[in-house]
Amino acid sequence: MEKFCEDIGVEPENIVMLVLAWKMDAKQMGFFTQQEWLTGLTDLQCDSTKKLQIKLDYLKSLLNDVIAFKNIYRYAYDFARDKDQRSMDLETGKAMLQLLLGKHWSLYGLFHQFLEQSKYKVINKDQWCNILEFSRSIHADLSNYDEDGAWPVLLDEFVEWLKARPQETMA
Repeated sequence: MEKFCEDIGVEPENIVMLVLAWKMDAKQMGFFTQQEWLTGLTDLQCDSTKKLQIKLDYLKSLLNDVIAFKNIYRYAYDFARDKDQRSMDLETGKAMLQLLLGKHWSLYGLFHQFLEQSKYKVINKDQWCNILEFSRSIHADLSNYDEDGAWPVLLDEFVEWLKARPQETMA
C-alpha cells in the first residue's frame, strides 16, 4: 500500500485514500483485494497510476457532496474497526473523526478533549452515526440542542461537559 501511495503521490493517511477505499468497497484497511482493485478502478475508468492521479481531485470533491460524505463517513466505521469487534476502539475512532470531521466541525477539538477525558473505550455504530448528525445539526453555541432529543448518552455527556466548562472555550 505504501508503494501504491508513493506511486500516486499521496500520503497513506490522506483522506483521499479513504475515499478511494470506499470507491473500491475495500473491506480491510491498508489492503485491496484483486477484485476490489479491478472493480474500483473500472468504476473510476482508470487503468494506470497516471489516470488515477488525475481522478484524485474528483475523489476529493466527493467529500463536498453531502450524501457521498455521509456514505463515506458510515463506510469508514466498518472499514476502520477491528473485524472481530462490534465497536471501534476509541483511539481508532478519534483518528478517523479527526480525518473526517477535524477541519469541518468547529467543536471537534473540544469533542476530542472530551473523549480523552471520558470513560469511553469504544465507539459503537449508533454513536458513530450520531456524531456526524450532531456535528451537522447542532450549533457551536449549542443554542439548538434539545436535552430531550434522542442523542446517544455519549453526546448528552459531551454537551454537559461543554456546559460545565468556562464560557470562553465555547464556539
